Amino acid sequence: MKKREVRWERMFPDELEDALEECPIVYLPYGLCEPHGPQNALGMDALRAHSASCLAAHEHGGIVAPGSYWHVHEQGIEGAWAHPLIGEARPWLTAIPVWMFLKNMFYHIRATDALGFHGAIIFSGHAGPFIDDVGKLLEIVQPNIAMRLDVLFGVGAIKTSFEDGKSSGGHGGRGETSLLWATDPDCVDISRAPAPDAPGPHFAMGGLVRESSRRTGELMIKDIVEGLGERARQLLDDYAKLQPKHKPMTFDQVEEIWDQEIRPLIKNFKAMKDLQSGQEPPPENSRWYANWHVKYQG
Repeated sequence: MKKREVRWERMFPDELEDALEECPIVYLPYGLCEPHGPQNALGMDALRAHSASCLAAHEHGGIVAPGSYWHVHEQGIEGAWAHPLIGEARPWLTAIPVWMFLKNMFYHIRATDALGFHGAIIFSGHAGPFIDDVGKLLEIVQPNIAMRLDVLFGVGAIKTSFEDGKSSGGHGGRGETSLLWATDPDCVDISRAPAPDAPGPHFAMGGLVRESSRRTGELMIKDIVEGLGERARQLLDDYAKLQPKHKPMTFDQVEEIWDQEIRPLIKNFKAMKDLQSGQEPPPENSRWYANWHVKYQG
């Protein structure tokens, strides 16, 4: 039996109305086209977030918004991270400044709240120093809307499910590779991984890649989907208790809140910091130097 469609952009109006009536939860998946080793497709972060959200919507109800592949990178801490791990290879990034990303997210929240959703789960497969900044954005936005908000970052996994007790291998390592292999198997090709003794850097590839496992990824995805379902139920419970009134926010109101409450904070956001402990700035001849130090002029 064919599964019901949950992808907003592929649904008909009557399907969307029925799905909203049945479970007024929306999933907002975010990610980035970014190096995760030569064995993984560039869209890993958004692909995983979108696929896991679709699985959760099938299992627990809700609608999955179109994924956003434009995210934060290059500047500050992430630019300093990229220099040694990606090097001078063409990175194929879909990167935008943190303030643009946050404002886009604000407008996405405004649009879904205006449609009458009771809860939104923001799932960013890409993680980084901006995590705290997103939290601050949601803290400011939440009192102005009826829809309840929740957010998670990275793989979203409760446990790695690898039985050997070793790590997940970090960024682009066996954990992320296994997850993508489970959700989007045509986007992983282990044969492209370099030999263990090949000199790097290897396009931001983490460790233990040749020990990746699609089956282990499936177990991890199962945990993630269950976690998303729990988050959705909590949002619906919170909405039912509060019974907030829906009054769609206007574009002008978004701009007013942005200018008065968010813009003044951006210069102090974590994603605006040049370095974190232990990092070195990229040298001036590095491709990562140009956007590494950014003074927000907003």
